[in-house]
Amino acid sequence: MNIDANYLAVVFNSTIRMTTPILFVALGSALCNRVFIFNIGLEGMMLTGSFAAIVANYYTHSVLISILAAMIASMLIAWVAGIFMVKFKGAMLVVGVSINTLMGGLTTFLMQLIFDVKGAYVSTDLVGLPKINVDFFGESSILRTMFGSLTWLDLFAFVMAVVLYFHLFRTVTGFRMRSVGINKPAAESLGIKADRIQIATVVFSGLLSGLGGCLLSMGGVTMFAQNMTAGRGFIAMAAGTLGAANPLGVVVSSSFFGFAQSMANMLQNSSISSQLTMAIPYFATVVALAMFNYAKIRGSKQKEKQ
Repeated sequence: MNIDANYLAVVFNSTIRMTTPILFVALGSALCNRVFIFNIGLEGMMLTGSFAAIVANYYTHSVLISILAAMIASMLIAWVAGIFMVKFKGAMLVVGVSINTLMGGLTTFLMQLIFDVKGAYVSTDLVGLPKINVDFFGESSILRTMFGSLTWLDLFAFVMAVVLYFHLFRTVTGFRMRSVGINKPAAESLGIKADRIQIATVVFSGLLSGLGGCLLSMGGVTMFAQNMTAGRGFIAMAAGTLGAANPLGVVVSSSFFGFAQSMANMLQNSSISSQLTMAIPYFATVVALAMFNYAKIRGSKQKEKQ
């Protein structure tokens, strides 16, 4: 394997494409953390978005309608989850696992019902997300390799992270969201409608998960496979935690997991066992969380000594 400039450009491009679906969901997880909601149902919401986008694509062949369908379907599931977690005080872990289990089975059943196939649905009639035009880079093959095959939705993921950062730390609504997460009773005593903010945040995390799911099924490839998310929702939750629920920090942590996924894909063509390469993203998640928790515990002990 020759590591040259072209190889590094390919790795960069692959990392961006692997990062952005995780980034969308991780931003949703970070927002939920800010309002003290443990939203483990992001995996199911992302899977819902992937499936809804392909179904809308199958019937309409419209990219815009497919994106809207992914967002609406995921927001609907998120709204149900938010109602159960906030209004009915349901156990967040139970609600999230129920959402993941339900959508995993429901999308598999509906895929067989609608497309009459099992495992995966692929068709030449499906329309993928439009790619960014890189012709303005001229004859520079390196830049073309770095930014080729990316969609506008990939670019929008990073723009969304910046927008959410300014929303959380530079607006009144963002301050209210953070106050609900810090001390909900105190926020309510100031007239802040905490339940409404929490439910709205969960619904918005569903919207972001829908975008991530749409990017997964209509970005690099245009297809839907059973359990297509393959744990990316859980990886996104880890990215949200490692990013300290800060949108800009989430970009960095999501990029780390995107790089791990990219390397796993790149090593598929090497002599290393495919089972080992497929485990790289999940192993990286466990190691990163363990190091994060160790650093956090060590920091708290040092503060106690002081």
